[in-house]
Amino acid sequence: MIDFLNEIVQYVNDYFAYVAQYQSEIWKAIGETFVMVGISIAAAIILGLPVGTLLYLCRKGQLYENALMFSVLNGAVNIIRSFPFLLLVVIMIPVTRMLVGTSIGTLAAAVPLSVVAVAYYSRLVEQSLLDVPKEVTVTASSMGASTLQLIFKFLYVEARSGLVLGLTTSTISFISYSTVMGIVGGGGVGDFAIRYGYQRFETEIMVFTIIIMVILVQSIQFTGNLLSRLLDKR
Repeated sequence: MIDFLNEIVQYVNDYFAYVAQYQSEIWKAIGETFVMVGISIAAAIILGLPVGTLLYLCRKGQLYENALMFSVLNGAVNIIRSFPFLLLVVIMIPVTRMLVGTSIGTLAAAVPLSVVAVAYYSRLVEQSLLDVPKEVTVTASSMGASTLQLIFKFLYVEARSGLVLGLTTSTISFISYSTVMGIVGGGGVGDFAIRYGYQRFETEIMVFTIIIMVILVQSIQFTGNLLSRLLDKR
């Protein structure tokens, strides 16, 4: 039994010694993933939240019903979300080059990822706001609340738990999308796993990157769930 445990310890030591050879590349890949996902999260909050709110306010039966506005926004969101992500990345290369001056690199990879982030999160925002009881908007209107007051003091307050969970789900999806950004030289953990683990047949590296992704996703999900519970006052 002792010999068996010693063998396990030795194997673990050898494994981490092997992986340590790539520590600089691993940290670089993690940093690239954080940059891409961080930019996409910012885009989701800055643009996706307002778009989702407009979808809610302009849909049929809501306070600011507007069929034309809803159709335009709803159609745009559906079209973006229906695109296979890799095809969207390729199609957006001219737009990416125009916005950031290049179509290759981490910053360039963040552009199509941000577009998907806005469409993805806006739909989740709409769904969260639809869960807010109709009486909330009626009460806000009867109190003479302005549009901004309705949104920030009533809708967002009531839907804050769902909004946090939606952002958590979105963030995990963005991490998943970021793993294929090596197609435009975006780097990241997924690209590192493919280049070193798959193409070089280094299974140890592949397993280690999977462990990193699992830990990252579980940490985000745990944090999101915790914040959602703290914000849920129902």
